[in-house]
Amino acid sequence: MNPKNLIFLIIFTLPAFFAGCSDIKPERSPNIIYILADDLGYGDLGSYGQQLIKTPHLDRMAAEGMSFTQHYAGSTVCAPSRCTLMTGYHTGHATVRGNKMNVIKGADTTVAELLKNAGYATGLIGKWGLGGLGTEGAPTRQGFDFFYGFLDQIRAHNHFPEYVWRNEEKEMLGNKVVIADSSYAAGIGSAAIDRKDYVQDKFMEEALKFIEKFKDRPFYLQLSITIPHANNEHWLTGQHGMEVPDYGPYKDEAWPAPQKGTAAMITRMDRDIGGLFDAVKKLGIDENTLIIFSSDNGPHKEGLNDPGFFNSNGPFRGIKRDLYEGGIRVPMIARWPGKIAPGTVSDHLSAFWDFLPTACEVANTTTPENIDGISFLPVLTGQSGQKQHDYLYWEFYEQDGRQAIRTAAWKGVRYGLHEQANPPLQLYNLQQDPAEQSDLSGQNPEVVSELLNKMKAAHSPWPHGNFN
Repeated sequence: MNPKNLIFLIIFTLPAFFAGCSDIKPERSPNIIYILADDLGYGDLGSYGQQLIKTPHLDRMAAEGMSFTQHYAGSTVCAPSRCTLMTGYHTGHATVRGNKMNVIKGADTTVAELLKNAGYATGLIGKWGLGGLGTEGAPTRQGFDFFYGFLDQIRAHNHFPEYVWRNEEKEMLGNKVVIADSSYAAGIGSAAIDRKDYVQDKFMEEALKFIEKFKDRPFYLQLSITIPHANNEHWLTGQHGMEVPDYGPYKDEAWPAPQKGTAAMITRMDRDIGGLFDAVKKLGIDENTLIIFSSDNGPHKEGLNDPGFFNSNGPFRGIKRDLYEGGIRVPMIARWPGKIAPGTVSDHLSAFWDFLPTACEVANTTTPENIDGISFLPVLTGQSGQKQHDYLYWEFYEQDGRQAIRTAAWKGVRYGLHEQANPPLQLYNLQQDPAEQSDLSGQNPEVVSELLNKMKAAHSPWPHGNFN
């Protein structure tokens, strides 16, 4: 070709080329769905060793994504655990460190606020527990565009409630409490419940609506379901507290009724999560959606539930309210087709306070400085450069007062901080003794000293309580 003709061709075609480029849309930020179960133990899922309870959809999630074997809840009870998830601070620094003083502050920066500022639609469906109506802790004042569920964690015990909240408006359901005798008001009588609306079903209906509504823009959905938490007010009906419409595949099992209820709740949750996966795929947003599943603390012994029946804490010691592994080590599964390699298992040491920086990195927005969390996105995507924690830390003000610290190999636990100024530190080598059976503090005084110094550095004063 004549060089002059080539120059003419380039000059002639360049405007059309760049005009076409103007129609190219930039890559959309990934959606994030975080599913939080309530009181589900490390050993309650098939992919984590459960033998009796059926969880095929979550097991498939593990087969299609990544399972974490050393992931920890923010606390051993509800409210502080959720506060760490929202703010990126562990309980040595977080605003909420117990179930009683549980209002998150307006000055706190939540993951919902950060993602909303990054252009995300934000929704919380299920249990909040960090601030009631009219407080600075209400979810609609903490970055959530939409809220549907329980503001108060005590009301969230009831799976057949009379009402839930839609944003800041009360929405009545079809359930009614019928008082059976006058002693009910004193907390010792009984009542019947006209059960029509199982709240888990309502949560899932709203979750699917939210995903459908915002399928064409980035969204963050926190689905904080209340399964398998017991109804701790089971005396209302004289029945056990594992409330579920039916026992499903377990109705003919020769098990105690509370265990049938526990299994039925977990399998129903699993079924519903499978429906959510199907919806995301049908809408064509599967490969642009990171879904994470976990639990807010270990298994419970409430509502006549027996966590030992199903070995719900897996190979670990302790349950909810303990700072042994069974109270705080929880399952976490992450699924993101095309980004997370299927069927992978990670022993990366992580905790709830790592979610906020991870979500910020996924959304390509700035992470707040001086938080306790570290993004685990490199682990999820198989990239190099993953930063590691020097330690993980917990403090718990209920019961006798407790602290725990975890490094790569060592776990330190202190109980009785309300009774003693300096209770002894129990020391366990988790690499050799994950069940925390052998206290090695006497043989390792230098490790004990090191962990106590780290505990001291991790703690900041809390205006609502303190240890001796």
